[in-house]
Amino acid sequence: MEKWRAGRRFLTYSCTNSRFNPNSHTPISNSAYVIGSGNHQHRNETQKWKLHRCFRYLTSNRVPLRASSMEKGVYGNAVRFQLRCFGSASAVPERNPSFSMLGSDDIEYFKGILGDKNVVQDEDRLLTANTDWMEKYRGSSKLLLQPKTTEEVSQILSYCNSRYLAVVPQGGNTGLVGGSVPVYDEVIINVGLMNKIISFDKVSGILVCEAGCILENLITFLDTQGFVMPLDLGAKGSCQIGGNVSTNAGGLRLVRYGSLHGNILGVEAVLANGDVLDMLGTLRKDNTGYDVKHLFIGSEGSLGIVTKVSILTPPKLSSVNIAFLACKDYFSCQKLLVEAKRKLGEILSAFEFLDNAAMDLALNKLEGVRNPLPPSLHNFYVLIETTGSGESSDKEKLEAFLIHAMEVGLVSDGALAQDINQALSFWRLREGLPEALQKSGAVYKYDLSIPVEKMYDLVEEMRTRLGAPTKVVAYGHLGDSNLHLNISAPQYDEKILAQIEPFVYEWTSKHRGSISAEHGLGLMKANKIHYSKSKNTVQLMASIKKLLDPKGILNPYKVLPHSLST
Repeated sequence: MEKWRAGRRFLTYSCTNSRFNPNSHTPISNSAYVIGSGNHQHRNETQKWKLHRCFRYLTSNRVPLRASSMEKGVYGNAVRFQLRCFGSASAVPERNPSFSMLGSDDIEYFKGILGDKNVVQDEDRLLTANTDWMEKYRGSSKLLLQPKTTEEVSQILSYCNSRYLAVVPQGGNTGLVGGSVPVYDEVIINVGLMNKIISFDKVSGILVCEAGCILENLITFLDTQGFVMPLDLGAKGSCQIGGNVSTNAGGLRLVRYGSLHGNILGVEAVLANGDVLDMLGTLRKDNTGYDVKHLFIGSEGSLGIVTKVSILTPPKLSSVNIAFLACKDYFSCQKLLVEAKRKLGEILSAFEFLDNAAMDLALNKLEGVRNPLPPSLHNFYVLIETTGSGESSDKEKLEAFLIHAMEVGLVSDGALAQDINQALSFWRLREGLPEALQKSGAVYKYDLSIPVEKMYDLVEEMRTRLGAPTKVVAYGHLGDSNLHLNISAPQYDEKILAQIEPFVYEWTSKHRGSISAEHGLGLMKANKIHYSKSKNTVQLMASIKKLLDPKGILNPYKVLPHSLST
């Protein structure tokens, strides 16, 4: 009987307005057909036909533009005070004495290149640029430079290299590991004014643009051209494509389109000495020697500053469906993923999950959100998005998948978006979680890649290990084994941190996972890289850094262990 009720609710949410059934002349009854009731074979064909009409959930001509973006705040104290909250002060190395101090002559030189307006010394603007989105790290830079061309970036770096002035490249500053803000007094080079779309080929779908283009602006531009970005993030309203490439950002649709290593066809990058590497190819096949561009994808600005990129973008597809489902346990989530890959195949574009602690947090901390399901809290929630070109066939695939999932007990309840607003509300629950965590107090964030079958074991172990007053909140990209583990507490406490680290890294390493699935290493995890990479591999990375940036001026203290980067 409970399965019958769940099935009926499943149908109700998706069929409340008959105007989304344009081929039906009469409104469809919410109880015309029951998913998972076990007796649907007794319904007549007319009622079955009504079900098919009812499943016209969301088939529009545009991919939903989701409305959550990370808004950056400016709070906190100097870096060492901040680090007492998040880790020991020894986690930050001493300032490299080889680096010069900024002087008035340096500032005049930069004004000669950029003009007064783009050489920023205003304290309020510097406070913003010195502070990361998490309010976890704060540097003390006295200078923000805003170049508008690759040539200007080249001149800046050539001069800084000759003067031994350390620099930190910066885009939208939405990073979560301290990679895009100074540690000490590094000169900030923000590429936000380099925001031009250079070209777009409608035949190949190849976009060439400057590094400072905001991701959401690129998404909007491509939408008008009939294409989509292969990358989508909650921070898309602020983050910039150069920073996305430099951190190899993963995002919500990696399960469909893969990582940026596969979608970036070329980059232009400026080395520490000012040399410009033109690798801005637009060919999908090029086997001439080493594919050097991949060194810069994910290097977090430590090898060079990315100034232009060429991106392969897929065509926009007209049929989009979004389901928000409830599962009784994590095993059901895993099985549901297997079934989704098997039965939805090429139309599966996102498979996200959150646990009941995450749902409770979203409902209590985010304004204007509601649970699309009845009020009883389930153990796990899954958001599934499909994107395809055949409205009828996509709909049939999703129907068959959902009916099967209900019948075998993988899904205990669910709702399907029938218009753009419902689609946005579903995504808001998932994408708003970082914001909700920020509002709930202190938060320790970990971005991990762990085999799917083991992923939630870590969450349960952390809950047992920590206990009150902490709350362990888990969500992430289940489709590509990416767990976002968050420990929320009333305030930052070294005792809590000592319980979390290094345990969380040791556990991940033991299960052959990655301590950074998509956020990068930055300052936070630079000394933790050995948990995921062998000693020889890390040494090779240090050798590459030394070759391309012998003076170490590019984003110092980040990515590599401090013992190897000075």
